Amino acid sequence: MNDTQTPESQLEKLGIELGKPRSAVGNYVGCVRTGNLLFTSGQGVDQYHGKLGEDLTVEEGYAASRQSMINLITVLKHELGELSKVKRIVKILGMVNSAPDFTQQPKVMNGASDLLVEVFGEKGKHARSAVGMAQLPNNTAIEIEMIVEVEE
Repeated sequence: MNDTQTPESQLEKLGIELGKPRSAVGNYVGCVRTGNLLFTSGQGVDQYHGKLGEDLTVEEGYAASRQSMINLITVLKHELGELSKVKRIVKILGMVNSAPDFTQQPKVMNGASDLLVEVFGEKGKHARSAVGMAQLPNNTAIEIEMIVEVEE
């Protein structure tokens, strides 16, 4: 991505349209801003359910993590108005609904990481943790949260 392209134009090139943020399913908000940092709540997906390595393939997990990141970018867009206010994606935590012997969580999380770099370029390179979970809410395949540095 060059400096004249916006994250929104990158999303458009990728054929990704951002809708409205998903509704919270409890007494919490989609993100909290403190100073120049945004902390998002975890975002699952509506399209992929089940355990990686049992019900879903690594390729399906990759697609699920990409969709989860689209959901997170939607939260950022709603909060900031313009995605160009993102100074840096600092960290993402990916929780993968995993069968007991599944060990490919990093490959699943590449779906989210690859999308961040496609949309934000160098600003999208981030620290990351990818962990397996015994279960996730509503049997979603993945849940991701992130920390983002912003500038006005």
